Amino acid sequence: MDVVVYTTSTCPYCASLKGYLSSRGIAFVERNVETDPSAAQEMVRISGQQGVPVTQIGDEVIVGFDQARLEQALAGAQRPRLGAGVADAAQMAAQGRTSQHEGAYVGRVRPDGAAARAGLRSGDVITSLAGRPVRNAMQLEQLVARVRPGARVPIEYVRNGAIKRTELAF
Repeated sequence: MDVVVYTTSTCPYCASLKGYLSSRGIAFVERNVETDPSAAQEMVRISGQQGVPVTQIGDEVIVGFDQARLEQALAGAQRPRLGAGVADAAQMAAQGRTSQHEGAYVGRVRPDGAAARAGLRSGDVITSLAGRPVRNAMQLEQLVARVRPGARVPIEYVRNGAIKRTELAF
């Protein structure tokens, strides 16, 4: 999880924000917009604001020290993600995209996600995660939601009719 905090040296809310993140053990990169013009430009580009603090957590941008939004963004950022769009294999089989009628059909794969790192490709059908059968996309999403951040779990999938096994690193 990448956390970037845009600050100035005189902002009391910036100090509170940095203390809050530190107390929770959240690593962050501080960009002082007073001393770094490129950081100031970047902050305005991502937030549309010139005031500090601005916090970027993954794709989410939070203006000010909004503890409720920070909690929500941090919780979402810490949740493991597959990094691929999936659909029910049965639906894709009905459209002629696969011969598999059970499992989670892999659509688009994010290049930096767990699925890509494991070698999954569009058209694969996931049939098992962490030793549990996957019958459809919703079941896969429920299984991924139970995985702890940093875990490595075995996965089985079908590619071109052949069963493959690998490991997903979250």
